[in-house]
Amino acid sequence: MATSFHFEHLVDFSPADAGAILRSVPALPGVFALRGAKAEDQPYVTRTADLRRRIRRLLDPPESQSKRLNLRDKVARIEYTVTGSEFESQLVLYRAAAALFGHAEARRRLKLHTPYFLRITMTSTHPRVYATNRLSKRGLAEMYGPFPSRVAAERYCDAVLDLFKLRRCYEDLAPYPDHPGCVYGEMKKCLEPCKMACTPEQYSAEAEAVKRFFDTRGESMIVQIGLEREEAATAMEFERAAALHAQWQKVKAAAALADWFVRPVPKLRAIVVQAAAEEQSDSEQAALFLLSGGCLVGPERLSTLGVRAVREQTSVGSSLFAQPLMLQAVPLEGEPVTPEAVRSPEDRAAATLAALDEQVSAAADLALLSDHLSIFRRWYYRPEKQRAGELFPANADGSWPIRKILRGAARAAIGEPKVMAETQREALKDAKVRILHEGRPDVERTVIVPPQYVPPK
Repeated sequence: MATSFHFEHLVDFSPADAGAILRSVPALPGVFALRGAKAEDQPYVTRTADLRRRIRRLLDPPESQSKRLNLRDKVARIEYTVTGSEFESQLVLYRAAAALFGHAEARRRLKLHTPYFLRITMTSTHPRVYATNRLSKRGLAEMYGPFPSRVAAERYCDAVLDLFKLRRCYEDLAPYPDHPGCVYGEMKKCLEPCKMACTPEQYSAEAEAVKRFFDTRGESMIVQIGLEREEAATAMEFERAAALHAQWQKVKAAAALADWFVRPVPKLRAIVVQAAAEEQSDSEQAALFLLSGGCLVGPERLSTLGVRAVREQTSVGSSLFAQPLMLQAVPLEGEPVTPEAVRSPEDRAAATLAALDEQVSAAADLALLSDHLSIFRRWYYRPEKQRAGELFPANADGSWPIRKILRGAARAAIGEPKVMAETQREALKDAKVRILHEGRPDVERTVIVPPQYVPPK
């Protein structure tokens, strides 16, 4: 993963030409750095929703008796990058802070903390499951997450372990027949490998069942219990069917405690679609980020030209108008208009996804992985109404749902649909007028018109 970072724009600053210089800075969201004339001067780095307004507050002539921070006489250069979303601003700010101050200081400034995962220690003699936020290269394939908090991870862990008989103790077991055991063994919620009450094969089979539950997010157990329930109902064993139904509901409730995106860290592979920066694109582009193995790369711009979004006028509609439509291939600006050069939206999306894949590095530092997962967790686990953008995980075979990504990019490009104006039904009832049909005086037709309409005499 590349660690170098450079701002997209650089402007030399002098107090004498401050007005013209500040007017050249766009009034758009972004990340900026104010640098001094000396190399040892520490830069001022932050993100903002309006670059021009924020920089002007810092570099305008100071007001008398004002306690506001003013850097007018200390800044020699302005560097900034325009962003299209809060998610992009967070990622760009982290990269800038890491390049200027180091990863540890960037982590402290952005208040990043490693998300919590559930780890199942399948390589151990007696596997167990526990919540942790400590990453290790050997254990990444055994860690399922990320979870929004430690409480959420432990709640899901307890609910799953209630369905099985895996041990919950933390000690390194040295089994012997006279081991005192624990309360879970007394409640028959553990196979008690510490007391040699089960064979190693039986305990390994139970651990494999727990791992299958995590891998399938409970579907392996839900399907099995559902089939057994149907068989019991067919055989008129209604008491057994009722017991299986209660167990089925318990399994469903346990599976619902984890988000559908919870999976092993190496399999965290998805596309994050965000709005593109206005300065770098027209209104028909979106920004794509790739989450691969927990690390974020991007953005790459994706043109939605040729994907017609039909819901920009109203948020009320049927399934027929709920999604953008795919149209024919349209040449981008600057491309020769030839049949060979015209690319379809699917081809452009595939090229953009391939460009993102090229940026992924096989070996990632654990500290960098932790920071990227923290940025992703901070965005993903927001309330749905506050979370801008969409997430599209890879298919089971590793391919991408290109058409879904294109539709999401079109929605990001057009923004939120406008709300339909309310219809004044009572006023329209009073606006009915009768107009004689042209050429047919004997035929009348009723026309509904707005209240301000004045029919011709």
